[in-house]
Amino acid sequence: MAKQPRITFIGAGSTVFMKNIIGDVLQRPALSSARIALMDIDRERLEESALVAGKLISTLGVGATVETFMDQRAALDGADFVIVAFQIGGYEPCTVTDFEVPKKFGLRQTIADTLGVGGIMRGLRTVPHLWKICEDMLAVCPGAIMLQYVNPMAINTWAIAEKYPQIRQVGLCHSVQGTAHELALDLDIPYEEIRYRAAGINHMAFYLTFEHRQPDGSYRNLYPDLVAAYRQGRAPKPGWNPRCPNKVRYEMLMRLGYFVTESSEHFAEYTPYFIKEGREDLIEKYGIPLDEYPKRCIEQVEQWKGQAEAYRSAERIEVKPSHEYASTIINSVWTGEPSVIYGNVRNNGCITSLPANCAAEVPCLVDASGIQPTYIGELPPQLTALMRTNINVQELTVKALMSENREHIYHAAMMDPHTAAELDLDQIWSLVDELLAAHGQWLPQWARV
Repeated sequence: MAKQPRITFIGAGSTVFMKNIIGDVLQRPALSSARIALMDIDRERLEESALVAGKLISTLGVGATVETFMDQRAALDGADFVIVAFQIGGYEPCTVTDFEVPKKFGLRQTIADTLGVGGIMRGLRTVPHLWKICEDMLAVCPGAIMLQYVNPMAINTWAIAEKYPQIRQVGLCHSVQGTAHELALDLDIPYEEIRYRAAGINHMAFYLTFEHRQPDGSYRNLYPDLVAAYRQGRAPKPGWNPRCPNKVRYEMLMRLGYFVTESSEHFAEYTPYFIKEGREDLIEKYGIPLDEYPKRCIEQVEQWKGQAEAYRSAERIEVKPSHEYASTIINSVWTGEPSVIYGNVRNNGCITSLPANCAAEVPCLVDASGIQPTYIGELPPQLTALMRTNINVQELTVKALMSENREHIYHAAMMDPHTAAELDLDQIWSLVDELLAAHGQWLPQWARV
């Protein structure tokens, strides 16, 4: 019998996400008999995920097997692919802390998981555990590929590449393909007729081209259509998030000439333009959803209560394809069937206008040889300049982690565009002091107050 891929899922207690990823995997013929290893530190959530995975297998009628683990290294033993999706410190206390402490200083946020003081703190909590996964992988599955779905994506990817360059890894997000779907809806064009090329850094990549296939096989530039639709009030159309009308990204399109791939609620806090103390007119004009991530967390907890009960009592589970790249990558590496995905990798000159060691988000070719980033070259200067403001924060956070130098945490906060636009130096220092003290045990020992 041909060997079947062993796929280990670290953080499998994220049951809905696990369901989407494993559901995608099991619908691919070459992967339908995969050996699935689910690992989490929460026994109850782990058992719920195992139940869901088992019902997925039964629904699809495939030959996959599922094992559960609370020991990380045991779960990783012999893995071919490692999917990582966890949150150190959870919604409570850590996410709450990342929002409530900055509010005391007048610093408001929307998502706070990628950049800003919230993103910095999440990086400090997250990277040490990702490094532990790397250590275990080198011990028991050194050839495995890590598919990393954890935020802050760019900081994580950069830090892994710095300390464990031998680990085969890619950071994965759904913003590029997700936003392309969204823009197709805004323009009333079938997504299948859209062609695009994007590049940049995670949550700040831009569509360098965005085109519509014509009946004669040629392609037409869609940027004039997007600009016209915004000016005429036909776009953006109401999206999936009723609290955010998605105006921030269209406004940046008008200023920069290119459309960013991450959502308006995210992008509002990566720049100094939209969230300002005393400027409630800006919040209203652009529909900035302040405290959006905590609201989502509360909603998801409530939704899960009913969903978990439905999964327990259901004989079959509906399986729909997701927009995630994980199964595409696994299938291409396992079978050799080529594909193209957007991944976060060490830049290494793919984007010549950005630092070679930063984490870049670029198109990648995937086949039996693994994941190969493609060359982009130089980005438009205005896009490069904006990305550098975010890369500064990412680099200093990684420097803090690599050198165990607490001063670089403060430097990272100093350089953050939104934080620097709102707070003076004394406030920034005091804010970081309070965040480090509040997070306590969730931080590496050297970073604790």
